Amino acid sequence: MPASENTSENAPGPTSELTSPGPRTSALTLAASLERYLRYVSIERGLATNTVLAYRRDLGVYLAHLAESGVTRPGDVAASDVSAFARALSTRGDVPLTAASVSRMLSSVRSFHRYLVGEGQVEADVASDTTPPKLPSRLPKAITVEQMAAVLASTEGDAPQQLRDRALLELLYATGARISEAVALNVDDVIDNDVVRLFGKGGKQRIVPLGSYARTAIDEYLVRVRPLLSSRGAATPALFLGLRGQRVSRQNAWLIIKAAAERSQLGIPISPHTFRHSFATHLLAGGADVRVVQELLGHSSVATTQIYTLVTADTLRDMYTTAHPRAREA
Repeated sequence: MPASENTSENAPGPTSELTSPGPRTSALTLAASLERYLRYVSIERGLATNTVLAYRRDLGVYLAHLAESGVTRPGDVAASDVSAFARALSTRGDVPLTAASVSRMLSSVRSFHRYLVGEGQVEADVASDTTPPKLPSRLPKAITVEQMAAVLASTEGDAPQQLRDRALLELLYATGARISEAVALNVDDVIDNDVVRLFGKGGKQRIVPLGSYARTAIDEYLVRVRPLLSSRGAATPALFLGLRGQRVSRQNAWLIIKAAAERSQLGIPISPHTFRHSFATHLLAGGADVRVVQELLGHSSVATTQIYTLVTADTLRDMYTTAHPRAREA
């Protein structure tokens, strides 16, 4: 039988394309593993776009540091490499990082290495013993009820922009929404003018009531302003629109809050999170249960919400010291 007709000679051998295995996961470069990790946290864990971008920035710095030492594959990373990176972050002299930034970057590194172990790309978690620097306890910064009233009053007026800004700020204070949650709202997320549907971290949904002031401001905006702004741009379901008819961005919302703070002349910095902190602090000071506030804020752990009880306790202590005749030494 001719060789060309010998089926055993023509059968695909162990190195044939039909039987050769694809590239093994363990053979991936760190750069390729990083891209898989970012897809994982984005799609499977549902993390916010900004969080994924932060992971990309932090881990990009980490991989560049490893590359300088010739480490380019997950299995080549040793615990000493992670420790060296941690020391480099803490001692870099050109642009010193704060303890919070170092802690965040090391947290990203630890998460990445846990993923590598979970995916079977490496056998051991070489970052497990890396300890981020201890951060000082920082209490959330809230403003008083009177100061918040002054900020909200600074948006009074009948101009379209004033009505839009008032609706946004009233909603932030009434719901404790993160600024990203507020600008992501669509018209349909305001339900029966009584509650608003917010989408938090990881796409978690929560329903938060609207107070009477926020309801009035949003109703007025929807009737008098949004149709006008919507006619200036392409159709969008967004609740809050810019002057050109597009969805208000986080940056624009920051500018709206900054302008309101300047007009109120409080002399203190006001940020979007000031509204969220004040929302929680004022609720607790008014007697709300911490578990209820946890649900309203969308915190996964009540321990996070309990930080606000410390703020309330400090406020009560200050008021006591000022008002009680025997609270201070003669």
